[in-house]
Amino acid sequence: MPLIHILDDQTANQIAAGEVVERPVNAVKELVENSIDAGSRSIEVEIAEGGLAYIRISDDGCGMEKEDLSLSVERHATSKISTADNIYHIASLGFRGEALASIASVSRMKITARIQGSETAQWISVEGSHITDRGETGAPQGTTVEIRDLFYNVPARKKFLKSERTESGRINTMLGKLAMANPGIAFRLINNGRTVIETPGNGRLLDVLSALYGIDTAGEMLPVSGEEVQMDGFISKPSLLKSSRQYQTFIVNRRVVDNPLISKAMDNAYHSLLPKNGYPVAVLHLRVPPETIDVNVHPQKREIKFSDEQEIFRAVYHSVLRTLTTQSEPEEVAASMIRVPGHDEGNSMGTFLSGKAGDPVLP
Repeated sequence: MPLIHILDDQTANQIAAGEVVERPVNAVKELVENSIDAGSRSIEVEIAEGGLAYIRISDDGCGMEKEDLSLSVERHATSKISTADNIYHIASLGFRGEALASIASVSRMKITARIQGSETAQWISVEGSHITDRGETGAPQGTTVEIRDLFYNVPARKKFLKSERTESGRINTMLGKLAMANPGIAFRLINNGRTVIETPGNGRLLDVLSALYGIDTAGEMLPVSGEEVQMDGFISKPSLLKSSRQYQTFIVNRRVVDNPLISKAMDNAYHSLLPKNGYPVAVLHLRVPPETIDVNVHPQKREIKFSDEQEIFRAVYHSVLRTLTTQSEPEEVAASMIRVPGHDEGNSMGTFLSGKAGDPVLP
């Protein structure tokens, strides 16, 4: 009797879900990115009990046809690419066709969608990868995905989750970063019936920062622009510090990424202006040719690879340093540093004011 056998679809989907949907925030991220790819101008997210009991994502995007609605929950079904070569020219956030199938395999899901010009919306119910019901209803243009009882059929997964407050906080942070990456989209997050995030969607990143972090923080931000690489965003004055990198958001071609390379360039640019236990607030959006990055290196698409890391490192370093040295008055920065606990005034301002810092080299 052969020992090797092919896994059934549901088992394969649940294994894939273990990589794509590790916790509720991953499900929300994948679905919101689908809404962004659909051309939405408004996206509303509602969660209950940290996303385990209920998640709803509603958008005003292009919606789906009846046939596409059924195909959307199949593995590797996508409208984003058609060949492997397309991955290296990808402009959308999603492309693998795994998200909906993975989420549907570990939840009870309902999808309602209506395209422009259609008199009614179509809906399907999915449980454990299987479509259990379908029909027509009245709904506005766009797509609404509702998820109930996440991980109901994989109870072991719940043991590795944190408290409801922690899981909700992860969703809050993630959605805020997506809002900064897409200031032209109005985002709203409702947590247990209370609105906790609401951005205007007017295209102004500074207004998004104000909505997320408050007017005082937004007023302490300095605009950044790139010369070597197309780049824009904001960085905080050295006097505005946080205890972790949570308030640093790096975006590449509208994709929020975790990138040690950009973080290191930021650190080097601020150099000795910062104490050892502080991190500046930053939102940097880089725009590079799609063929110069590889986005297919992480199951959750959080990481990317640059074809020329030195170029990106130097571009971020010089853009941030240029902003600090030209838009901050030296006397103001010096005064701010004196007020920052743990800051060593010994040689920091000498280096900063001299402007003699050389080109950085990657370790």
